[in-house]
Amino acid sequence: NFGFNFINNSIIRDITSKDSKHFHVNVLGCNNFTFDGFKVSAPGDSHNTDGIHIGRSTGVNVLNTDIATGDDCVSLGDGSRQVLIQKVNCGPGHGISIGSLGKYKEEEPVEGVTVKGCTLKGTTNGVRIKTWPNEPGTITVNDMKFEDITMDNVQNPIIIDQEYCPNNQCSKGSPSKVKISKVSFKGIKGTSATKEGIILACSSGVPCEGVEIGDVTLTYNGGPIIAKCSNVKPTITGKAPAC
Repeated sequence: NFGFNFINNSIIRDITSKDSKHFHVNVLGCNNFTFDGFKVSAPGDSHNTDGIHIGRSTGVNVLNTDIATGDDCVSLGDGSRQVLIQKVNCGPGHGISIGSLGKYKEEEPVEGVTVKGCTLKGTTNGVRIKTWPNEPGTITVNDMKFEDITMDNVQNPIIIDQEYCPNNQCSKGSPSKVKISKVSFKGIKGTSATKEGIILACSSGVPCEGVEIGDVTLTYNGGPIIAKCSNVKPTITGKAPAC
């Protein structure tokens, strides 16, 4: 529905995107660009209808926004830097995602992303970082903060997936070459639709570093969730499940 390309120092306010045929919004090559009071509306079974996709842009803010769609509510492609996603209500949809990354050789790093004060309801993922295995991309993903987030019956509330391979249409012959470091998940509460509420599936080739989990109080069917981790040793602070 919307393409914002190479636009600087601009704000999009109080607009609704309804029933887009593909991504509702694609942001490319923008600097200091803000969405405030934006709204996305589409059925949960509408394929590839990402709410807001951001790529190769610096200083993008998504604020006070409601997104109901059939794919990622907000997705960040390569070259996304200094992005703030705050007070976003997401659902239905696939959650708030960094990636997928690593599929192409000439991708740019992703750094300085903060997701805070958001609510996800009935989504297939919560907050997610996804990279492709068996692909040439070698970029870094650095300084990601996910904090003060409420999950309501979310299937994978916290997930790093470095074996991202939808519908098993790819090979996992070699591990992802995308290096993930300095990631924190703090103050995340609510309910998980799956027992494994935290999945950190990092790359065996370039293990995740500097991952922190603090005050994660998610429940599954009234009981505690479990954390499943590979190729990462997260620091646990406050109340949170250990791997």
